[in-house]
Amino acid sequence: MSEEEAAAGLRWNNNVSVAAIALISYEYLILLDKEVEYVWKRPWSFMSCLYLVVRYFGLFLAMVCACWGGLLYIPESVIVLLSSCYDLIVLIEWGFSVYFCFAEVILIWRLYAICNQSKLVLHVLVGLFVPVVALSIGTDIYLYSRRSVFSVQEVITPNAKYCTLSFKIGPMLAIYTSIPIMCYDILLVILAAFTLVKHVVEQRRIKMRPNTYMVMIVRYHIVYFALNLTNQILLVILWADIPKPAMSLAELFNGTAPFILAPRLIISIWDTHANEQCIHVSTTFADCVCWTSPPNFEQHEMDPCVEHPESTFSTDKEVVEV
Repeated sequence: MSEEEAAAGLRWNNNVSVAAIALISYEYLILLDKEVEYVWKRPWSFMSCLYLVVRYFGLFLAMVCACWGGLLYIPESVIVLLSSCYDLIVLIEWGFSVYFCFAEVILIWRLYAICNQSKLVLHVLVGLFVPVVALSIGTDIYLYSRRSVFSVQEVITPNAKYCTLSFKIGPMLAIYTSIPIMCYDILLVILAAFTLVKHVVEQRRIKMRPNTYMVMIVRYHIVYFALNLTNQILLVILWADIPKPAMSLAELFNGTAPFILAPRLIISIWDTHANEQCIHVSTTFADCVCWTSPPNFEQHEMDPCVEHPESTFSTDKEVVEV
């Protein structure tokens, strides 16, 4: 790497790092008041625990990725820092996989809720998710935990020394390992869309509008699928020999977008539920009942959300956290 290329890489590194830190900080601050209201001031639930994991573990990973940026300053001995840089990359890649698993668990739990709490759907989704997790672990071990696959290199400039990574194999293996993950996300999107279509047909039959939460959850499934597809494509691109500007922009997207969407998915559901004009909400709004079964017309006067025609909560279903 020439002196000019190193200088250009550092400029891109600094610009992308500042942008990533600004985005993550802004996102954290604008959701902080709702987090305090819906998480810290409410009884604990399974979904609130998932929220805290994706919120703060994602915040940690985003800040680490922002500080990394593809180039890391070496203030001490090269040998010691090269080892720490390598460990940092391994931490980031394994952290992405762990975060992906928690984000998928949130989507599975949402689908379980909108599918009328079907145990069959839950068991099938979890059964198919276990091999995906195993594949993710195997990929991290084979691709990101061996020095023969990628290495940390020293970049020397007149004023400082930096370390950066370089891959020793092509992107084909990363492409093959990402295919099952994308197929699983496609399955989640198809199931969510099918459930929404079925719900819309049932609601039209009784001349009622689709449930707000049902539409919101399916919309987030589609958005998350598009996000994860883009994320997987960019992760594969990083294995190819691409220019520094393209790599920096790809790292900016991978280091911010996934950590913004998952917490927002949870907060938006809670916020919508909290603002519903219901006469009485019998449970904490983090623990919603399933919405796919419309109330009987004879029971409509007794429905706790009778003021909202969109709400089609089934009062005879057990509570499930969403």
